[in-house]
Amino acid sequence: MDSKVSDDHSPGVGHEPRQSPPAAATLDLILQSGKLLFANGQTTEKIVSALKGLGAAGSLEAAVFAGWRELTVHLKNGFGSYSETVAVEPAGVDMSKVRATMELVLQVGEGTMDIAAARSAVQRISESPPVPLMRFALLAAAGAAALGVIFGVDHPVSLILIALVAGAGACPRRWLSTLSHNLFVQPFCAALLAGISGALAVRLNLSSDQSLIAVCPCMILVPGPHLLNGALDLARARIPLGIARIVYATVVTLTISTGLVLGLAFGGAGLSPGGTSAVVPLGYDVLAAGVAVAAYGTFFNMSWSRLPIPIAVGMLAHGCRWSAITLAGVNPAAGALIACFIVGTIMTPVADRLRLPFAGIAFASVVSLIPGSYLFRMTGGMASLLADGAKATPELFFQVMSDAIGAILIVVAMTFGLVTPRIFWPIIFREEEQRAI
Repeated sequence: MDSKVSDDHSPGVGHEPRQSPPAAATLDLILQSGKLLFANGQTTEKIVSALKGLGAAGSLEAAVFAGWRELTVHLKNGFGSYSETVAVEPAGVDMSKVRATMELVLQVGEGTMDIAAARSAVQRISESPPVPLMRFALLAAAGAAALGVIFGVDHPVSLILIALVAGAGACPRRWLSTLSHNLFVQPFCAALLAGISGALAVRLNLSSDQSLIAVCPCMILVPGPHLLNGALDLARARIPLGIARIVYATVVTLTISTGLVLGLAFGGAGLSPGGTSAVVPLGYDVLAAGVAVAAYGTFFNMSWSRLPIPIAVGMLAHGCRWSAITLAGVNPAAGALIACFIVGTIMTPVADRLRLPFAGIAFASVVSLIPGSYLFRMTGGMASLLADGAKATPELFFQVMSDAIGAILIVVAMTFGLVTPRIFWPIIFREEEQRAI
C-alpha cells in the first residue's frame, strides 16, 4: 500500500486510481475530524473509535494509527485502499472543540448529517476562537489565589499579589501564542514572570509569602491532561505515543521549574526545599478547590453550562482528601489516591455522556492536588546544591530527595487513581463501551 504524507488535510490518493469521490470526501472528513480531536486532548481510544465510525458511515473500513506528531488513516472499500498521514501535535486541550466534533461524528453515524455538511461543520469548529482573554486572565488570577488558600496563605495582601501575578502572566501567554509555535516559550515566560514577581514582593516588603506568590501562579501551568493521556496510552499498549506524551508533560514541568528558579534568582531569592503546608479549615479548602476547578475548566474552554459538574466533583474529592488526611491521618499520596479514584469513577461515565475529553475534565477536578510545590522546591534545592558544591549540607540533600520522592508518589497515586476506573469501566460495562463514541 502506498502512503502519502501531508501537512494539511487534503485527501490523499492511494495506489488505486479508481478512488471514488465519496471515498475521497470521507477520507478528508476523517482526517479533519481526527486532527481536531487529537490536537485538543481527546483520548486516543475515543479518537480511533470515532474515526472508524466515520469510515463505516461512508461504507469504508478504517484503520487509525496515532504518533506524537502525526495521525495516519488507512481506508479500504471495493475500489481499493487509500492512506494518508497528517501532521498534528497533541499538545492542546479544548473541550468545546472536542465536544462539537464528537457530536458531529454521532450525527454522521446516525445518518442525520451527510459528509458534505459534516466537512463544512468541521471547518467551522476548527476556526472557533479560544477563550476570551479577559475571562482567561480573570480565571487564571482566581485559580492561583484559590491554590494559595489551599496551601495555607491567609493574608489578603498575599492572595491579591498571587492573583495579580497569575492574571498578568496570562496576557503574555496569549500574546506569545501568536508569535511562536514553540510549546515551551509560554510556560517558561509565565514562570519567569512569577519568579521575578515573588522576589520583588519580598524585597519591597509587600509580603513574606515569597515562595507561594511565585509558586501558585506556576501551578496553573502544569500540563496534567497530557500526563493522564500518556498513562492511558501506556495502559492500552500504545507505548511510543504514551511515552511521548509523558515526556512532553515532564519537559513542560521542567521548563516551568527552570523559569521559576531563574526568575527568583534575578530577584536575589530562591526556593527552599522541605517545608509543610498549613492545615486549612475544611470549608475554605473545599470552596477554594471549586474555584481552582473553575479556572482550569476555563483554560480548557469548557462551556459555562457544564462547568458546575467538574466543580462539584472536585469539591467532593477535595473534601474526601481533607477528611482522609486530617481525620484519618493518611499521608498526602494516599489522600490523593482516594480523591482521584473518586473523580475517575465519577468522571468516566460523565465524560462519555457529555462527549468531553476524559483527561481534561478529570484533571480539572483534581488540579489542586498536583504536587507542584514539591517539584518547584526540589528544583530550587537542586540549584542550591549546585551553588554550594562541596559545602552543601547533608540536610539540604535529604530535603531535596524528600521533595522529589513526595512529588513522585503523589503523581503516581493521582495517575493510578484517575486511570484505573477509566481502564476497567469498559470491561465491566462492555455494552456501554460499544455504544459510546
